[in-house]
Amino acid sequence: MEKLIKILYIGWSTSGIDELRSHTEISVVQKSNALEAVNYLKSGNIPDAVISEMVLSGGDGLGMHQWLRDRPEFDNIAFILISHEFREQLIRTAFETKIDDFFVLPLPKAESMVGRIRFLVDFRTKYPHTSNEISDIKEIKYKMPLSKRLFDLLVAISALIVLSPILLLIVIAIRLESKGKVYYISKRVGREPFDFYKLRSMRVGADKELNKLAKDKNQYSTASEQSEIDFTKPCPKCVELADGGTCSPILHIGTHKICDYWYNIQKKGVAKTKSAFIKISDDPRITKVGKFIRNTSIDELPQLINVIKGDMSIVGNRPLPVYEAELLTRGFLSKRFLAPAGITGLWQVELRGKGGVMSEDERMRLDNEYADHFIGDNYSFWYDLKLILRTVPALFQKDTV
Repeated sequence: MEKLIKILYIGWSTSGIDELRSHTEISVVQKSNALEAVNYLKSGNIPDAVISEMVLSGGDGLGMHQWLRDRPEFDNIAFILISHEFREQLIRTAFETKIDDFFVLPLPKAESMVGRIRFLVDFRTKYPHTSNEISDIKEIKYKMPLSKRLFDLLVAISALIVLSPILLLIVIAIRLESKGKVYYISKRVGREPFDFYKLRSMRVGADKELNKLAKDKNQYSTASEQSEIDFTKPCPKCVELADGGTCSPILHIGTHKICDYWYNIQKKGVAKTKSAFIKISDDPRITKVGKFIRNTSIDELPQLINVIKGDMSIVGNRPLPVYEAELLTRGFLSKRFLAPAGITGLWQVELRGKGGVMSEDERMRLDNEYADHFIGDNYSFWYDLKLILRTVPALFQKDTV
């Protein structure tokens, strides 16, 4: 069982409190105003996160946030601000002052809040001075360690030579089972976009079925009922602004553009949306041969060519389809791209073969965690080797994902 999350809730909202207290992994202490909250913290109580309503007796949520950040002993506490109504200027001011997250009541379901809070707490623990860390990320230079590159070439070339008979048999099996090319090429994003190679495990034309399947079978989705976001429907807040202004930052999702506020409103409402990551559980598009090569990870072998070309490394963060990468280009989420794209990595060995389902926030946390071990002077060849050894039992899995 996960460690209990200790939360200090400041405010009067019964709906927010009841939703949080309904989850067994959350412990909530409620204080009705800023003064009570300050006295509670001064008494030596250190919660994992503070959730504060904006309007408080004896102050406000932004003032409470500033009080926390002025005191180094509370650096590790994640801070979430909530408001009873949408106010454009409040959202802008809140994020300019580097709060960790912002919600408009009612709060999301406790299950999704748990994943989000754990992600924020973990990030705050590693990077207490958030504003400095995010700006520093932009200054970090990418440099592939020579030892890592030489190891990649040695492993990739040797593996291709040894496994070439197996590859030949699989290629013949794919061609006999279904028409079409035996390999599959798609655009992926690692440090930069590149052509990503795999053995074809799906029937021809499977890409056209992705949107429909993602609504019903996406492993990373937390919504019980899903439908596409209506990108054609204008944001009511943006419409009220003059000169074509937007109420919040613009997101680019596929060929569409939508403001962050309207995207999240639709996501929380009746029309639930796709998560940043898409992974189809028990995908019906997979062929019989495809199921075998996926379960044994043989379909990944052509990526050894990507490694030789320098597009990827043996160990790294999985390269993402363009539509996923576009959703992870803001703030600390983009940190994952500081590590090279890899055939295997931290989140794969944490999940694959264990029969579990990993949340979107957990996967992003693990991607950033690997980046921590790669950037600067933190790179360790032995850490990579340990992940490779952990990959071996994870190669054989039950789910065709």
